[in-house]
Amino acid sequence: MTTTERPEIISEAFGDPQDPPLLLIMGAMASMLWWPEALCRKLADAGLFVIRYDNRDTGRSTKYPPGKPSYTFDDMADDAMRVLDSHGLHSAHVVGMSAGGMIAQLVALKHPSRIISLTVISSSPMGMDTSHLPGTTAAIEHSAEGADVDWSDRSQVVDFIVKDARAIASTAHPFDEARMRAFVEQDYDRSGGFESATNHFMLKGGDAWKGRLREMTAPLLVIHGTADPIFPVEHGEALAEAVSGAKIVRIEGGGHELHPDDRTVISAAIVAHTRAG
Repeated sequence: MTTTERPEIISEAFGDPQDPPLLLIMGAMASMLWWPEALCRKLADAGLFVIRYDNRDTGRSTKYPPGKPSYTFDDMADDAMRVLDSHGLHSAHVVGMSAGGMIAQLVALKHPSRIISLTVISSSPMGMDTSHLPGTTAAIEHSAEGADVDWSDRSQVVDFIVKDARAIASTAHPFDEARMRAFVEQDYDRSGGFESATNHFMLKGGDAWKGRLREMTAPLLVIHGTADPIFPVEHGEALAEAVSGAKIVRIEGGGHELHPDDRTVISAAIVAHTRAG
């Protein structure tokens, strides 16, 4: 069932509002902070008006009782449009990562006139049979271990998220555990805990758009790490193949993350894509 209530969605902008707008949509359980401020500023310095926001049940946006999400993926796609509305914008370039990449695909299908271009990072084709692609064993193991976490216990949650971040990290760069732990603690405290964010694993929706990726009209760029254990790179390749004219940038050794050492390549690819049209 789709909720009729309007959640409060918290957003933050970087750069000049007169520049072309770029909306960033993050993935499951992740607040806007998972779009690193350094990356946002890098994109803004390149001439984009960058907006990041907290999805429902994350950060400082509206939260729902754990285990009882009264909203769907379709609602989250509509949330993205409300963020644009709140900034007085009709349309924007959109970037989505992981589950946020699936929401971004849904946005591009539901609201084509509002999407100037689409970039999907570390994600999978929405509404398409991916059973023939390499399995997402890391995601399955992660979900299984998450079931044993007491999500109201700060130390347990922080330990779990840090361990998970290490498991899905780049194979090309060192993992900075101290930096990640400090970041997760910051995100936890700002969000007031992650218990409600587990609702993201129970969401349904998007059924009306199954098998319709080829209808996408937004110019599509796929960015995908070659060592991503959540969505192996074949998922990104399948998405690029499903949409006419799509391009793909592979991050060699890249995991399911926005590693500091990969941000120059990632930001350059996004900027070039926004300028291509």
